[in-house]
Amino acid sequence: MDNLSAKINNLKQKYREIFLQSSDAINKRIEAIKPVGLSGDIFDNFPKDSLGYAWQQKVIDMFENEISKEIYEKWIEILAYRKQFHCKGCATCCNLACSEFSPEELREKADNGDNFAMQFLSIFIPYNSKEEARKIYPEYLNLLDETTDGDVYFYHCPKLNECNRCSDYENRPKICRTFPDNPLSILPKSCGYYEWRQEVEPIALMLHSMVEIIDYYKTKIPNPKE
Repeated sequence: MDNLSAKINNLKQKYREIFLQSSDAINKRIEAIKPVGLSGDIFDNFPKDSLGYAWQQKVIDMFENEISKEIYEKWIEILAYRKQFHCKGCATCCNLACSEFSPEELREKADNGDNFAMQFLSIFIPYNSKEEARKIYPEYLNLLDETTDGDVYFYHCPKLNECNRCSDYENRPKICRTFPDNPLSILPKSCGYYEWRQEVEPIALMLHSMVEIIDYYKTKIPNPKE
């Protein structure tokens, strides 16, 4: 438990450091395209047809057509690198699938056409209680109790056989085939993708911070891109 808590705290500290580095890098790119002699900040209200207004348009264009593309391409690289690692059959992901959505909320999403929700409900069923799920991974459940404010719901796959193997492996849905698709997921050391996550974590944190930063800029820059 203490080890897991330490990992979470270390991850938060890493993210703070990377966030500041990313913010500084993006700010330098913004300043690099600022018209010479222009005074004022990127968040100022510039009149149309002014250099400041044109600068804001160029910055938003840079976010949407340069930086966002860089983030996407790097993310694809991370997911492609994942293919060099393989499942070891620990079955933690099958025995303890987590969601911020209740079964009822997932059903509503599925009824509204949400593909992930439809896949999830096609394979996973909810535990009868949180305590039932705690028996599978007690340290993880205890950690969530300490670090999560909102509700978390736990599910499991009924197709695991007595040897912890999938009894319908060839027909497993995409969410099973591509798990884990988030390099920031908390994975047990027994998971075959644990080392992948450890290796790509710094880059994934950087990409996550960049998305947060450019979203902030896009909401705060007063002149929307035309």
